[in-house]
Amino acid sequence: MSASELPVRSPEVKSQAAKSDAQTLPAQPLNLNVRKAFAGGFALDVNVSIAPGITILFGPSGAGKTTLLDCIAGLTTPDAGRIAVGEKIFFDQAHAINLSPQKRNTGYVFQDLALFPHFSAEQNIEFGISQLPADERREKVRAILESFRIGPLSSRKPQELSGGEKQRVAVARALVTNPRVLLLDEPLAALDAATKSKIIEDLREWNNAHQIPIVYVTHSREEVFALGERALILENGKITAQGTPHEVLSAPRRETVAQLAGFENILDATVLTLNEDRGTMTCQIGASILLETPLVRAAIGETLRVGIRAGDILISTILPMGLSARNILPGDVVSVERRDMIVAAKVNCGVEMEAHLTLAARDSLALEPGREVWLVVKTHSCHLMQG
Repeated sequence: MSASELPVRSPEVKSQAAKSDAQTLPAQPLNLNVRKAFAGGFALDVNVSIAPGITILFGPSGAGKTTLLDCIAGLTTPDAGRIAVGEKIFFDQAHAINLSPQKRNTGYVFQDLALFPHFSAEQNIEFGISQLPADERREKVRAILESFRIGPLSSRKPQELSGGEKQRVAVARALVTNPRVLLLDEPLAALDAATKSKIIEDLREWNNAHQIPIVYVTHSREEVFALGERALILENGKITAQGTPHEVLSAPRRETVAQLAGFENILDATVLTLNEDRGTMTCQIGASILLETPLVRAAIGETLRVGIRAGDILISTILPMGLSARNILPGDVVSVERRDMIVAAKVNCGVEMEAHLTLAARDSLALEPGREVWLVVKTHSCHLMQG
C-alpha cells in the first residue's frame, strides 16, 4: 500500500496524537549569525532569525544552503558567529561554545534519507531515542507512526516501502526526538505532487502542536509557494531577500532568482524614455522592439535586465485592437512544443520569447512554425532586476 492510499484519519484523531507528544517549551526562534569561509573565495555570511513554522531556503546550486544546514546541525563549524534556538546556544565563537550534534537536538532529513536498510520502519524511528526506557520508547514511536500514517508499515524494511513511505519514516525518525529545530534538505524532491502534499500536511499538523522552526531547502518554486510560510533567498552565501513566497518570488530583484522563480524570458532592455506621468518607462529590446515597463530609478541609455513569465504573455493571430496592454509585439512562431498540459510557443520578435498557452488555445489558434502572431504583454508583467 502506498502512502497516498493509506486511510485518512479524522482531524480530531490526528490532533490528539500530535498533542499527546507535544513539547512543553514555548515557541522559540532559530537565531543565526554564521560566517564561514572556504577555499576558492566562497564565504557563507548569514544573519537572520527564523520563526517557528516552515521557512523555505531557496537559491541556486552552490549558494550555501546545505552548508548553512550543516552549521546549524553541528556537522560544520563556522569561523565566527552565534547559533541559538531561544536561550539554547548551539554555537558561540566569542564564548567558545560549540555543542556536538548529539547535544543540539536538531532533526535532520537528508535528500538520500539515510535509513538503515536492515532495520524495520519502527526500528529506524526508535534509533534516535534508544536511551529512553522501553515503555516510553514504544509510546513515542506509536504516536509518531500514527501522526505520519505509517502504523501499518512499522515492520517493513526500507526496501519494502514506496518512495513516499520512506520519506514518512525519515521525517518521523527526525521528529520522534522532539527536536528544537527541523532541517529538511530536499527530502521530497523525487516525489509526485500528491504524495508530497500529503506528507507536508502531516508535517504541518505535527508542528501546529510543537511549534519549532523548520528550515526546508528546495530548488522547486512550486514547493516554495505550496509549502512555505516564509522564504529566504540565499545567493553566494548571503541572504538577498526574505518575506512571504509571493513577496520574494513574484517580483525578484536579481536575475539568478528570477531564473529559479520561473521567469522564462530574461532580456536586455535599453532605457529610451522615462514616462513619469504614468509611472512607466519605454525600453528597447533587440534591434527595434519597444517595451513599456514599470518606472525604476534608471538613466536614459542605461541597459537593464527585464524578466517576463511565459504564462503572462498572450498570443494573438490577428493584430489586437482596443486593449489596455501597451505592449503588442509582432513576431513569427519559431516552434510549438507540448509540455504536459501546457504548450510552449517560441516566437521571434527580434529577440526570441517564450509564451505558454493551453492545449485548447493552441488548437483554436492553429499555431505552427512560421505563422505571424502578436504577443501581448502588460506593463506590470515586466520585472526589472539586477544582473
